[in-house]
Amino acid sequence: MTARILITGAAGIVGSLMRPRLAAPGRVLRLLDVAEQRPAEDGEEVELVTASVTDLEAVERACEGVDAVIHLGGHSLERPWAEILEVNINGTHAVLEAARRAGVKRVVLASSNHAVGFYERASGEAGDALFPQPDSYYGVSKAALEALGSMYSARYGLDVIAIRIGSCFEKPRDVRMLSTWLSPDDGARLFEACLSAPSPGFRVVWGVSDNTRRWFSLEAARELGYVSEDDSEVFAAEVIAQHGEPDPESLALKYLGGVWVGPDFDTAVQEAGR
Repeated sequence: MTARILITGAAGIVGSLMRPRLAAPGRVLRLLDVAEQRPAEDGEEVELVTASVTDLEAVERACEGVDAVIHLGGHSLERPWAEILEVNINGTHAVLEAARRAGVKRVVLASSNHAVGFYERASGEAGDALFPQPDSYYGVSKAALEALGSMYSARYGLDVIAIRIGSCFEKPRDVRMLSTWLSPDDGARLFEACLSAPSPGFRVVWGVSDNTRRWFSLEAARELGYVSEDDSEVFAAEVIAQHGEPDPESLALKYLGGVWVGPDFDTAVQEAGR
C-alpha cells in the first residue's frame, strides 16, 4: 500500500470525492490546494497544505517524504489562455519537476476526455491511445499534461499514468454522462490500481465506470488492475425522465467532448471580442 500520497487540487470536486475513499489504515494523505480545506476529522490521517501548483518551491516541499503524487489541481473548466497556461500547463510542469527533485517515483495525472474532444463518437469503444485532438484551451492543457508526463517518464524514469477522466460525480448529471460517468467509488479503485501497478512506465488510460452505454475502452485500465463495479444504467430512467430521450446527432452525443466542440466554448473568439 502507498503510505503517503500528495493530492493536489484536493479541495476540488474529484479531490473531495477521493479524500475519504483513498483513506486507509497506515496511510497519510497530504492535501494541497489554494482553496480552504475542511479540517481533519477525528482519526483522519491528513496533512493540509495551502499552496498553488504553480509554486514550484512549495510543491517541492509538499513532495518531501511522499511515495506518490495524484495531480488533480488546475482549472476544471474552459478559461482564457493565460489562465490555462499558468495554472494547468505550468502547474503540471511544476508538479512533475517537484516530484523529480524530491525523488518521488510515481505520479498520477488527471487528464480528460477533452484532450480528444473533437473525435466523433464511433460505434465501438474509443481506444486509450487516441492521439490528442483537443476541443478547447482546457483540452490543450490536458494534451500538454500527457506530453509532459511522457517526457518525465522517458527522460527521468518516473512512472506516470494519465487518466482521461470522463465525468466523476456522485451520479450522472445528464444523458451524456450515462456514457462517460466515473463513479467516485470506481474512481478510487482506479487511483489505487494506478498507485499499485508494478513498473507501469508511462500510460494513458480512460477513467470511466463499466457503463452499459460506455464509449471508452477499459482495456488499458484493466491491465493496471482496475476493476469497475459500477454502471450508470441504474440512473438512466431518472436522467432521461429529467432531460429527455437522447438525440444521437446532437453535439452532446456526437463528439467525445460533447458540447465543448460548439461555439459557446470558443474562448479565443470571446477574448477577441468577436
